[in-house]
Amino acid sequence: MAGQSPQNLIVTQEGAVALVQFNRPDVLNALNQALMDDLVAVLEAFDRDDEMRCIILTGNARAFAAGADIREMADATAVQMLQGYRFAQWERIRKVTKPLIAAVTGFALGGGNELAMLCDMIIAGESARFGQPEINLGLIPGAGGTQRLTRAVGKYRAMELILTGRQLTAREAEAAGLVTRVVPDELALDEAKALARDIASRAPVAVRLAKESVLKAFDMHLEGGLDFERKCFYLLFSTENHAEGIAAFQGKRPPHFTGR
Repeated sequence: MAGQSPQNLIVTQEGAVALVQFNRPDVLNALNQALMDDLVAVLEAFDRDDEMRCIILTGNARAFAAGADIREMADATAVQMLQGYRFAQWERIRKVTKPLIAAVTGFALGGGNELAMLCDMIIAGESARFGQPEINLGLIPGAGGTQRLTRAVGKYRAMELILTGRQLTAREAEAAGLVTRVVPDELALDEAKALARDIASRAPVAVRLAKESVLKAFDMHLEGGLDFERKCFYLLFSTENHAEGIAAFQGKRPPHFTGR
């Protein structure tokens, strides 16, 4: 994908790690349909690429993404919103099997916060601000905010944030369990890359099944989740990477994991 960045994104690759940067700085990376179309296409292409093992999403110093592009919705009717395919894009991103890391500095509001929460880990710079301000427009979150934020920070804090539109600072988000860790702004992307390289060095099939198993904790009751986890655990005993991991452990050497 190198050298094929769409208009709304800057896409680069560093070994087994892909970096996808939103590129609408004049509107604080507002998520319009064109950007989301580009993002889905890029993420699905990387998901099919066996050489890619982890993907980072990021914005710029001022904003990860400050929300949906209000101009696209200003004159929309309820029927137009219902018949549009806007949320189909989010479902496709949710099905990406490679680990997704958000590196956030500046604003991650509305759809920007929902997109960060759709990732598997969030590295936040100290300037990061998270929130769901849709209530200020007479709306509510529509891309998962009421569900994922509640699962991340609990009912009472989510209720306050969604009903008032208040923003969380990076440190508040860390204390609430919304982000993986907080670092100085200038280190946010480097920290995300280091985390991505660490994950990329692990057995790819195990990483995929581990991600799926963690996500099942939010979709299933405990018994069903445990059953899914055990089946994934058993399945991994048939992989070459498991044999390599055992051999490396016994030989007291670093493992070399392939995609098998």
